[in-house]
Parts: sequence; C-alpha cells; structure tokens
Amino acid sequence: MHPIKVEPHKYRGTGMPQYIRRLLKWRQMDMEYTFWQMYLLCTNPKTVYRHTMYRKQTKNQWARDDPAFVVVTSLLVLAVSVLYCMFYAHSVEQAVYVTVCAVLVDYLLVGVLLATAFWLLSNRFLRSGAGHSHAVEQRVEWLYAFDIHCNSFFPLFIMLYVVQLVLSPILLSPGFLPRLLSCMLYCVTLCYYHYCQFVGYNALPFLDNTVLFLYPVAAIVLATPVALLCGFNPSRFVLLGIYFHK
Repeated sequence: MHPIKVEPHKYRGTGMPQYIRRLLKWRQMDMEYTFWQMYLLCTNPKTVYRHTMYRKQTKNQWARDDPAFVVVTSLLVLAVSVLYCMFYAHSVEQAVYVTVCAVLVDYLLVGVLLATAFWLLSNRFLRSGAGHSHAVEQRVEWLYAFDIHCNSFFPLFIMLYVVQLVLSPILLSPGFLPRLLSCMLYCVTLCYYHYCQFVGYNALPFLDNTVLFLYPVAAIVLATPVALLCGFNPSRFVLLGIYFHK
C-alpha cells in the first residue's frame, strides 16, 4: 500500500477570497470585536493572539476573515492625517498628497512589503516541521502576516499619529528637550511595534526562534542615544523634512 500524499496547499487557508468579498459588505463587519482588539493591542497584545488558536480550530485559518480592522484603521489614519494637514500643510495639493500617502503607502503598502518579507522569512527559515514528510505541513498564511502588521501598526498609530500631533508644538521646537522627547517617543513606539510582531509570530506553535523578531529592538535602543547626541529630531525630520516641507 502506498502512503497517502498530503498536498501542502490544502492546509494554507489564506481566506483571501472571502476577505475581499467582505470588504464590500460593511454590515457584516464585526466592529465591536475590532475595537476590543484595538484596546487589547495597546494594553495586552498576547490576549489578542490567544484567539488565533480558536480561529484555527473553527475556521481552519490563523488569519482574520473580517477586514473590519483594516478598514477602521485606514479611516482613523485618514482622519488624523487630515488634522495634520489642517495645521501644517502649505497647499491643498500637499494636503491631498500627505493624506493619500499616509493611508496607501505608510499603512497599506509598507504593511504589504513587511508582511511579505516576514512571511517568506518565517516559512523559509523558522518552521519547526519543515523537512518532516510524514507530518501535515503547516505554513504561515500571508494574510496572517498582514494581520500581524496591522495589529502592530495600531499602537504605533496612537503614538506617532495621535500623540505626536498633540505634542507637535513641543516636539517641533528647537532645543535638547524637544529632541529628547521625540527620540524617546519614536524609540518606545518602534520597539513596541516589533514586540507586537514577535508576539504574533510566537503565537504560532510550528515556528521556532521567533525571538528573531525582537532583534530590531536592540538596534533601535542602541541607535536612539546616538541620534540624540547627533542632534537628530525624528519628529522634525518626519513632519517638516518629509511630509510638510516647503
């Protein structure tokens, strides 16, 4: 008797077709669950990923099949970007450019690129079951990698969009104290982003060495005092140097 050959692609469960269909059906989006997740991502992200196992057991996929989180976050980024433009844009054209870039580039395009890179990295190097032909092959779904980025981005949005806007009169001022506050804000926020990335991939039982996703934290912590001593103010660089330059 010949052994049964298991086709790996049957177990990858991207859920992409259903995800795209639900983008057009606002009433089917679970907003209450979305806002609950957003709160937990800022307070206890591990709780969010405990639900991935339940989703895998009930729907046979790790990723969300509800695009509500992406839709709500995109709308929030859009709204806060408009507020930035009201204070700092020099023209209507610049305001439109900044708003479009914030949603389509900073959030979605960068998210797609990072998710793809980490998806490839995880499946190629971190899977503990790779090389065992007798076991059902488990792989990181691309949509789950994108979920991790979106989850990690939301706390970053709160800090580098909302909090930075509120503190911008201070952060954009010349001097050591504004530079110190800005460097600390970016350091903490970017470290937390990568921590959330680690928590997301660490929740998958078939991945090993997920501590790799914490390595950027060390680089950020080491780079921050160097940037401070060199007179670098990340808030001034991002807001006045990239987006709202004259």
